[in-house]
Amino acid sequence: MASNVAELQRRLGHVFDDPALLTLALSHRSFAGTNNERMEFLGDAVLGLVVTDYLYRQFPGAREGELSRMRSHIVRGESLAMVAKNLQLGSDILLGPGEMKSGGHRRDSILGDTVEALLGAVYLDQGLEAATDRIYDWFKSLFETALEVKPLKDSKTTLQEWLQQRGKSLPDYKLVDTGGEAHSRLFTVSCKITAVEQEMTATATSRRRAEQMVAEQLLIELEKN
Repeated sequence: MASNVAELQRRLGHVFDDPALLTLALSHRSFAGTNNERMEFLGDAVLGLVVTDYLYRQFPGAREGELSRMRSHIVRGESLAMVAKNLQLGSDILLGPGEMKSGGHRRDSILGDTVEALLGAVYLDQGLEAATDRIYDWFKSLFETALEVKPLKDSKTTLQEWLQQRGKSLPDYKLVDTGGEAHSRLFTVSCKITAVEQEMTATATSRRRAEQMVAEQLLIELEKN
């Protein structure tokens, strides 16, 4: 850990009531049997909740697929690693000899996992409000750019353009079921593209809407990959 713990906490913007939580959050699994993996699991959930809540309130007109894409932009591995670099965490992470030798303190996956572990530590130390404050602070620039990833075009058009730009086959939407009462029909549509392993299916009150929902699902999967 940093020789000056006070300086590290200044960078984090959080002074721990229980400094042992900070040490544990920085302890990679290569360093000791007692490590930050469980804390990382907790921090991931806290981050997901806070980001989802923020986007839900900030963009009341956004649909589920749009919110999912914005959330993915904020919590993806590259974003977490960027946050870690901004906080200058690399030299503070406690690594085993092998990871130290291979440059683990610069590896994006380790940096990102450490950010999630630190959020879990802050949550355990002072609760959800303190963790929320750190997330708003550390991820500020990502929150500010979230709207930029909100698609201006409908999902079917966005998906088609994505596939065309890469020379891939266009999506083939199939009507697989029609149900409901005569006055409130339900249409189930499925679609499979080569870039996504899983076939996506959605049901809506119109075939057009069901196709848009399927396209949204496929765009989310493409962004994850």
